[in-house]
Amino acid sequence: MITERLWRAAKLAGLIFVLAGVSLAQTASDDVAQLKAQVAQLQKQLELLSQKLEQVVEARKAEPAPQAQAMKPAPAPPEARTYPSKSLTASTTPVAAPLPAAAPPAVSSPVANPPLPKTAAPPQPYTGHTSPLQILLGDIGITPVGFMDLTADWKDKNAGGSLGTNFGNIPYNNTLPQAKLSEFRFSPQNSRLGFRVDGVYKGFRFIGYNEFDFLGQSGATNISVTNGAFVPRIRLYWVDVRKDKWEFLAGQSWSMMTPNRKGISPLPGDIFYSQVMDVNYLIGLPWDRQPGVRFVYHPSDKVAVGFAAENPEQYMGGSAGSSTITLPACCTGFAGVQLDNQTTQQAIPNLTPDFIAKVAFDPTSRVHFEINGLERNFKVYNTAGVNVGKYSTVAGGAGAINGNFEIVKNFRLISNNYWSDGGGRYLFGQVPDLIIRGDGTISLIHAGGFNDGFEATAGKFLIFGYYGASYARRNVAIDTNGSLVGYGYRGAPNSQNKTIQEVTFGYNQTIWKDAKYGAMNIITQYEYAMRNPWYIAPNTPKSAHDNTIYVDVRYTLPGSAPTIVAK
Repeated sequence: MITERLWRAAKLAGLIFVLAGVSLAQTASDDVAQLKAQVAQLQKQLELLSQKLEQVVEARKAEPAPQAQAMKPAPAPPEARTYPSKSLTASTTPVAAPLPAAAPPAVSSPVANPPLPKTAAPPQPYTGHTSPLQILLGDIGITPVGFMDLTADWKDKNAGGSLGTNFGNIPYNNTLPQAKLSEFRFSPQNSRLGFRVDGVYKGFRFIGYNEFDFLGQSGATNISVTNGAFVPRIRLYWVDVRKDKWEFLAGQSWSMMTPNRKGISPLPGDIFYSQVMDVNYLIGLPWDRQPGVRFVYHPSDKVAVGFAAENPEQYMGGSAGSSTITLPACCTGFAGVQLDNQTTQQAIPNLTPDFIAKVAFDPTSRVHFEINGLERNFKVYNTAGVNVGKYSTVAGGAGAINGNFEIVKNFRLISNNYWSDGGGRYLFGQVPDLIIRGDGTISLIHAGGFNDGFEATAGKFLIFGYYGASYARRNVAIDTNGSLVGYGYRGAPNSQNKTIQEVTFGYNQTIWKDAKYGAMNIITQYEYAMRNPWYIAPNTPKSAHDNTIYVDVRYTLPGSAPTIVAK
């Protein structure tokens, strides 16, 4: 029974297998026939497309060839005007290479079969900036200038001069407790920030320059207790325009009486105010930063002639620790009203601007020589005394001969010499301009100063040393009551200085410097200063002196004046 059932099942399976094979054979035969029909249809379509393509080619051959459009030559790039020398920027980095002129746009033409786009190159690793820090806005170049400072300042006497030396008020050894206390502080106040704008318009080259530090007067009493909120202070703010041989400047700049390193340029890199860290610079050096206008004529690259009108001020002493004059009884009301004694600002009347002339010679890059002249005018009105209701008007002046000379490679000698009749204000305010006689008239004080030194470069070191002094001549008058007044008389306070002297030296070491990233420097300075009064009371010191040490860490911003394209 079981065998019969197995036999029947085997017969059924074989029948199914045969039927499946027949069905598969029939299906394969049908697919082959269908595929052959599709290939035949595609062949017919290709033949039709080929015929149409041949017709298009024959039609194109029959058409006239299009005329080639005449291509105008690309205009020549505009003339590039660059500013002379790296000294045009406060940065110590070299001037950047001129930017390449933009290439003219390519002229496109119809292409029958444009090429397929190429595969993009793989991204390259970032390798840093490719140019110094500067911004080009259209045809204007903007360059940040300045540096960040931290200065350590130590003085062996507490002269109260903050970061700068209080030359005129160095404590005598019997001045207590100041003479018995030293002072130390860290300060960022000498840091400077600003920017310059460069451009050329219709042949006029112009530079706008501004610069700030943080040595301004602060009203905060806790400035050193809980917060070093030092106040920004304007240093420089001017515009200079030059065309051909003529140059014009307006704004606040270094006075034209300040010695130059090169020509009569107003840029900080072309001004001599030494390499020292003392923010009051050098005793005996004539300088000022004040508003005014100037005209400069350049007959050649080696000669410059300048004339300036600058801010005046009738000064009776009191700035930066210097002493004031003794006024007669009739004119005690002049202080702070008609004569500046540093108790008021912008309140003193002045007759005329200070007029300055300068001629500078630069026969080679190794020699600079200049001659300066100054005219000043003073006027007061007497409200009491024997000449009540009368004016007193006096003209004064000054002259200077300055120079710096590279006598051997990388070694430069410097000499600045100044003498005046009523020009004490330009000696960092260490000498009054005038005295008032008992009858209310003006008498000018003769004062002068000099500063000599050297600067040498050796590898990454800039080494410097200077010696300077200022001198104020005695000017004494007799008041109507018979007492002595003026400056330097017998019995005068020992703050009325006869001479102030200074010896200083130091070095500036470049740690690293790169046009793209700026520079890091360590600067040190040692300073010995001494003052001698006109009158020495019995049993009192004949002079006062102090020792000062500065150590400074400085980062200088990168940047250089960009190449400006003339329009």
